[in-house]
Amino acid sequence: MAGIPKSLWETYSAMANTQGGIILLGVENDGSVSGLKDIDSLKKSFWDTVNNRGKVSINLLNNNDVQKIEHANGIMLAIRIPRAIRYQGPIFIGQNPLIGTYRRNAEGDYQCTDQEVRRMLADSSEESSDSHILEFFTIEDLDYPSLQQYRQRLASHKPTHPWLSEDDMGLLSKIGGWRSCRSSNKQGLTVAGLLMFGKEEILREVLPQYNIDYREKLSDNPELRWTDRLTLDGTWAGNLFQFYIRVIQKLAADLKLPFQLDSVLFRKGETVVHVAIREALVNALIHADYRGQGGIVIEKHRDSFEFSNPGSLLISFDQLLLGNLSECRNKSLQNMFTMIGAAEKAGSGVDKIRMGWNSQHWRSPIIREQMKPDRILWKLPMMSLIPNESLVRLKKRFGKDFSKFNQMEIQALVTADIEEYVDNARMRQITNCHAADVTQLLQVLVSKNALIQKGRGRWTSYYLPFKSDSVHKPSDSVHKIMIHSLHKGEISDIQWNDLLSIAFPARQNKRLYPVEMEQIILKLCRNNWLTRKQLSALVDRNSDGLRSRYLTQMVSHSLLQLRYPDKPNRVDQAYKEASELRKS
Repeated sequence: MAGIPKSLWETYSAMANTQGGIILLGVENDGSVSGLKDIDSLKKSFWDTVNNRGKVSINLLNNNDVQKIEHANGIMLAIRIPRAIRYQGPIFIGQNPLIGTYRRNAEGDYQCTDQEVRRMLADSSEESSDSHILEFFTIEDLDYPSLQQYRQRLASHKPTHPWLSEDDMGLLSKIGGWRSCRSSNKQGLTVAGLLMFGKEEILREVLPQYNIDYREKLSDNPELRWTDRLTLDGTWAGNLFQFYIRVIQKLAADLKLPFQLDSVLFRKGETVVHVAIREALVNALIHADYRGQGGIVIEKHRDSFEFSNPGSLLISFDQLLLGNLSECRNKSLQNMFTMIGAAEKAGSGVDKIRMGWNSQHWRSPIIREQMKPDRILWKLPMMSLIPNESLVRLKKRFGKDFSKFNQMEIQALVTADIEEYVDNARMRQITNCHAADVTQLLQVLVSKNALIQKGRGRWTSYYLPFKSDSVHKPSDSVHKIMIHSLHKGEISDIQWNDLLSIAFPARQNKRLYPVEMEQIILKLCRNNWLTRKQLSALVDRNSDGLRSRYLTQMVSHSLLQLRYPDKPNRVDQAYKEASELRKS
């Protein structure tokens, strides 16, 4: 290697703006060690560049982050890139963040769009995004009954609080719904005030992406999409306060645990499970990026709750798991909910959620961060940590060998069985083990042929091997990993073999032209509803990358249609060739 590769700086930006990582110089793409020459000169060149503010926006490293590693085939240079804290971002190369900012997903480094960069810049501001003053909007743009109900909640929770003596404008000012700025001599309604108490039509005017949606599915009837739903339809105020007081009742309605509401529907005699559900709901509302895509989506199923909001994590995944640390995107909203007892003190929400679920010995809450668009999902499954039905399936699959697995290995296999796959992040959520120990555990299971590995690095996922009596070759059976849990009944082995034949050019050639890949996807989806994971297995591509590069664009261009068009991010979302194309 003659010098520092130019792509290193794109990776530096991408890792710093995502979850951090390690760059190894002196290692080829196939993993072989080639070694470095004149490593001291290389290190000097690296430090000179990373400290040059004209080339890199900020140096996040200290001396211990750059280390020589000796190997039989040569010397490597390991560079550890930490995740930037929110106030440092975005990390960019060059002098213009709009063209020099990168992020990292399963497909590798990608250049951020203007919209992504501007949201990162907004998140880096010390001023909370919901404290912005809305010029030309007044208290008349608020839903008066919502403000009065909030006052009643405050009086019930803190009967002697001095703010109760304030008039409506005074109360709004105290809780952050109205603000005066001395430097600009402006005053007015804040974004938080409008979000909490505003009227639906005004909210849509100020925040075109604003949407809040509660969905309940408690029936086994596949023809019945939702048994209950609350969304913006003009029949209620549509603000966050009204959404909260309606949804919290629906979420807790069927829990077989002692729970009471007092005369103003305030929490009374809560269990730790009710606290966990309340925290998860408020967490989604106060951490959301209301200019992001998709809106707030809350779902209640017979065996789980899901809380999804637009925006990215403002702290690292490791910091999130440790708890007691919080970076809130909407601090005024957080204060408003705290004042009425709907939210705990900053940093304790995650601990409350996990404590509630642990008290019932349920599976640990699932936390997923998605990019393009940025979204956070919390899923709270109401099932045993190691369900008996899963143990039965695994014992049948592995036979006598099942007794050879230790408790941690069984937990990993159970997770892959009931959650479709397991990865490092998920096992850390369940076990609190160190990332390196989890990786070693999963690799041992791969070596025992108990799991199949897909992907590399931070985006590596592990699946149970597909069990089938089909006559397909072993090399093709790898591509059927997903089918046992995703609509297997809809695709026979013969149909799957036909689909593999259609997808063969994509599996053989990793550098297809986009037009060629689109044609293959259209042929695959001509007569079948196929999920993203089924398609990724057929064409041997990462599922997140397949969605961002092809599926989303093909839907927007009416080449593909969605099975569930009202919920684009549904886990079991499926795609089919658009009916208009089939008619032409």
